[in-house]
Amino acid sequence: MTIDNKLIDSLIRDYQKPEDILGENGLLKQLTKAILERVMQAELTHHLGYEKHSLAGYNTGNSRNGTSKKTLASDLGEMPVEVPRDRQSTFEPQIVPKGHTRFAGFNDKILSLYARGMTTREIQAHLEEIYQVEVSPTLISNVTEAVMDEVKAWQNRPLEAVYPIVYLDALQVKIRDGAHVQNKAIYIAIGVTLSGIKEVLGLWVAQTEGAKFWLQVVTELKNRGVADIFIACIDGLKGFAEAIEAVFPKTQVQLCLVHLVRYSLQYVSWKHRKEVAADLKKIYQAATREEAERQLEKFAEKWDRMYPSISQSWKRNWERVAVFFAYPAEIRKVIYTTNAIESVNMSLRKIIKNRGSFPTEEAAVKLLYLALRNISQKWTMPIKDWKAALNQLSIIFDGRMPVR
Repeated sequence: MTIDNKLIDSLIRDYQKPEDILGENGLLKQLTKAILERVMQAELTHHLGYEKHSLAGYNTGNSRNGTSKKTLASDLGEMPVEVPRDRQSTFEPQIVPKGHTRFAGFNDKILSLYARGMTTREIQAHLEEIYQVEVSPTLISNVTEAVMDEVKAWQNRPLEAVYPIVYLDALQVKIRDGAHVQNKAIYIAIGVTLSGIKEVLGLWVAQTEGAKFWLQVVTELKNRGVADIFIACIDGLKGFAEAIEAVFPKTQVQLCLVHLVRYSLQYVSWKHRKEVAADLKKIYQAATREEAERQLEKFAEKWDRMYPSISQSWKRNWERVAVFFAYPAEIRKVIYTTNAIESVNMSLRKIIKNRGSFPTEEAAVKLLYLALRNISQKWTMPIKDWKAALNQLSIIFDGRMPVR
């Protein structure tokens, strides 16, 4: 729609400072109010079928019946508007529907703030400070509550038949149970599609992290359409790998190196941390399994006196770690440098930390879903060097790659 510049010049003739346009009583707010009211009057004319004061309206059985007041919440602050009525109360404005007190998009702002970990009180204060709009806690709860239907549909959506790589992990959240706060496990699955795009496959809550529940998770993934997973990256939880192999027997289970390194470093004092990390790097960046085993022995000789649990942990999990060394560089790079689950968990932990604890499991799922939705909006491009990795995957997993 083209706007006449002469009209704009006329409107800003008395402009002196930004507040004249953007302020509480500025031109933009007045203009928005005037346009809304004019549009609603035009909608009423269309509804009645005749212009105001037109003789065509006589004896039609319905006519204009003044206006009612409504206050809208908007980016420009609270805006009182006059909503026209008809005598039969059959008119429903389209631009400002009945029952709506917020412009389209205002709910999205509430959800965006909520997804960043802000509490109801913080959202209230933010909206009042930025937009001069008073929003009740009930309204915020209602807006966020409506997301649960979206969560249920998302959690039950069909999935792709093949995911070359899937990352599985759980993080702990504090959830209130009566007078007590308990730690509960939030299970997350992230898949890499054949196109190289990351996708959150689902979100589950359980009392604790355990292989038995992971078996339920991977079974659900299969029931939702997943027929094959080439490589599953997991932590060292006992029985986890067996749970995956029970549902997807052809899947190669790879112990997540980021998890193992992070677990190892938690035993190390700050003055040795950098040196130990460098020595661990020599293990997982080795060209072959044999070289990695030699580096692990060197690590044990050097550090076992001070930190014996590190080499023991690597040796205990070696068969799951060693899977990594059978892959060519292209696949290794994709598995390690694009460890999607770790970067996602880092973002989620930051949001959870802001909230402290959640009143219910549903509140935790709601927030984490919105946060994941925000995160995944950035996943529009394939993983770097994905084509090279996919070519190698098609050779290693010959016969399992779908014809495209």
